[in-house]
Amino acid sequence: MADSLYVGLMSGTSVDAIDSALVSVASDGAALLATHEHTIPAATRQRIADISQPGDDEIERMGVLDRELGLLFSEATLQLLATANTRPEQITAIGSHGQTIRHRPPSGASNDAQSFTLQIGDPNSIAEATGITTVADFRRRDIAAGGEGAPLAPAFHAAAFAQHGVNRAIVNIGGIANITLLEGEALRGGFDSGPGNTLLDHWVKRHRGESFDRDGQWSAEGQVIPQVLQHLLEHPYFERFGPRSTGKEMFNLRWLDDCLIRYGKLPPRDVQATLAAFTAASIASGVLGSGLQVAEVYVCGGGAHNTDLMRRLHHKLAPAKLDNTAVIGMDPNWVEAATFGWLASQTLAGFAGNAPVVTGAAGPRVLGGIYPGGR
Repeated sequence: MADSLYVGLMSGTSVDAIDSALVSVASDGAALLATHEHTIPAATRQRIADISQPGDDEIERMGVLDRELGLLFSEATLQLLATANTRPEQITAIGSHGQTIRHRPPSGASNDAQSFTLQIGDPNSIAEATGITTVADFRRRDIAAGGEGAPLAPAFHAAAFAQHGVNRAIVNIGGIANITLLEGEALRGGFDSGPGNTLLDHWVKRHRGESFDRDGQWSAEGQVIPQVLQHLLEHPYFERFGPRSTGKEMFNLRWLDDCLIRYGKLPPRDVQATLAAFTAASIASGVLGSGLQVAEVYVCGGGAHNTDLMRRLHHKLAPAKLDNTAVIGMDPNWVEAATFGWLASQTLAGFAGNAPVVTGAAGPRVLGGIYPGGR
């Protein structure tokens, strides 16, 4: 595969912004060339939060928001290209993850007919507004093949970060955290470990009006409440092994409030500290309980900048080396966006984008729909 330029677009569980990445893709991997963080207006973020929960008039609201986000993704792409002094016609394709508004993976039965995943951000609008071929809707083919539909990043992690003779874990800490297990150059597994930043962000927003706990300063001031931590870790999700995925449908403020009600009034910063310990413990359990002797752990996503969370992970994962993905070649802020540029290249080449060992799908599948560019 000759070097080609792709744009990857990602908006995750935290809904803080659209990340767009310009990547050069070749047969031996992908290189990050330029990036752009595109603000999602507060009113749009609220509409995403509203539609992510069951409610009235969902089809009408979803249809309007689908188009709105498609145009926002288009703006993010065009601003990225302007920043990089790159013309749209130089881009082979855009890979757009879209915005997840509902994720209902299989309940345990293979190819469960009630399972589905839904990402919006109309790819027709992206292709029309940019003139660039767009690949989107990556997750549903894996669901159709009996898989979880997530996480999809592990295949890219293997292509970008695997190293002969070294066992590594790549941990993406976004709203939800996921783990990729690499045994030398082989992808041995991957799964969502549980909450990443989502509960931390919602709790600090409720009590301090801040979008996130910068550097984990607030959680570092608090004391972990052991009985609450143990209660959180007793969630049935952590009893599952093998392919598994989750989302804010499972781990959210309503669930947290139900867990906390039995303990009466608790100091909010101690709850924040406990949530940081919860995220660290669930990630560490996933790595250490995998059966793979991991020597190196590299973190990407917003959680890589949470000093308190990284400190807790270091304590739990020692003696394994812990660092962020910058030291192995890619800025931790942009790994997920780059993933979807790479996945678009896989789709256009007719190559599988999923990893059945990760998602549990019946086999490798070419992912996503292709929406041709041009006018």
